[in-house]
Amino acid sequence: MRRLLATTLLAVILAPVAHAGQLPRPDHVVVVIEENRGYSQMMNMRNSNSYIHALARRGALFTQSYGVTHPSQPNYLALFSGSTQGVTRNSCPHTFDNDNLASSLLAAGLSFGSFSESLPAAGDLSCSSGAYQRKHNPVANWQGTRLPAALNRSFADFPSDFSRLPTVSFVIPDQDNDMHDGDFEAGDEWLKRHIGPYVDWAMKHNSLLILTWDEDDYQEGNHIVTILAGPMVRTGSSDQRIDHYSVLRTLLDFYDLPALGASRDAKAIKDIWIKR
Repeated sequence: MRRLLATTLLAVILAPVAHAGQLPRPDHVVVVIEENRGYSQMMNMRNSNSYIHALARRGALFTQSYGVTHPSQPNYLALFSGSTQGVTRNSCPHTFDNDNLASSLLAAGLSFGSFSESLPAAGDLSCSSGAYQRKHNPVANWQGTRLPAALNRSFADFPSDFSRLPTVSFVIPDQDNDMHDGDFEAGDEWLKRHIGPYVDWAMKHNSLLILTWDEDDYQEGNHIVTILAGPMVRTGSSDQRIDHYSVLRTLLDFYDLPALGASRDAKAIKDIWIKR
């Protein structure tokens, strides 16, 4: 009986390690979040010559990826913290004091940065400034409670030397360039110009891009595009059903960090990883 108990306990202890071991450990991950477009809007043949389509061919395209709710803000909170934090609309300001992706990384001796286009200054807590909207910048809601202001940065601070990037970065284009106010072509060109060089670098430096949308346009059951690109990713499409909690769970599992909130019940992204 003692031997059986010991064996069972050992299996329980080792199970999370074995699961995490199935995933890569990227040196850097950049997560870019776009706005309010459904899967068919993005992947229709009219857009086949776009950078986004080229990126999908270069990486893994998830054909069953979904936002968790409407409108925008609770989706960003879900991706960052594993919870919508009770937020049901695009309201501002909010202040939270619980665990999140950034605090978990920092506690493990890793790093995080949020890079928001048109943010007036590092640590700025304005609800809006021109095309910048705090509702799309979840890190600001934990600033001063769990997180230092230095994590809340402008995209102007995004390093050109990508080796200086934090372990995980959120990149938040402003509303002119995230397809919220601007059109597909403007958003696509922004990604090609600003994120394309990182993808080229990542392919040679054990790093990863995650491109996703917060929600659809209320027309497709919240069916959105999510694309992963990096040297550890097998190219092609995946029909694994994922959502923002799945993406968060994957980010946490990359670095053997505890699951947060609803990500505890989500499955990490699987079956796209190249074994090395």
